[in-house]
Amino acid sequence: MPLVVLLSGCGQDAVRATPFGGSDSPSCEAVADHWPTTVGGLEPRVTAVQSRGVAAWGDPPVVARCGKAPPGPTEDPCIDVSGIDWVATELEDGTMFTTFGRDPAVEVLVPVVYDTAPLWLPAFADAVSQVEQTLGECTSAQG
Repeated sequence: MPLVVLLSGCGQDAVRATPFGGSDSPSCEAVADHWPTTVGGLEPRVTAVQSRGVAAWGDPPVVARCGKAPPGPTEDPCIDVSGIDWVATELEDGTMFTTFGRDPAVEVLVPVVYDTAPLWLPAFADAVSQVEQTLGECTSAQG
């Protein structure tokens, strides 16, 4: 089952993504206050959820969700983009990037149609930096 679906109504598609349990926590509210206005030139999309911890841009949508449980050690690649550690997990229809060392974590889903997916991540640096990195660096977890 896809994580993101489009809902049609009133001539406009809204992006629906399931919020994480902590998506309305004070930490995620601070993240949401700093969601980027655009992501790689993609304009914001309306979301069909009642959580500010979920946001989307473009068509197909790049979706960001705050409130995810922090990932532990992983074999997935870890990258540092603009001072933020991200774990990159390949999916059938794109790449899931999850912040490492921050609680709550932020997840960014980038559809496969967008090449060089890590280039989309700098837009999220201001939002993600609202959650302090206190749980280590993923490069050290990778060895």
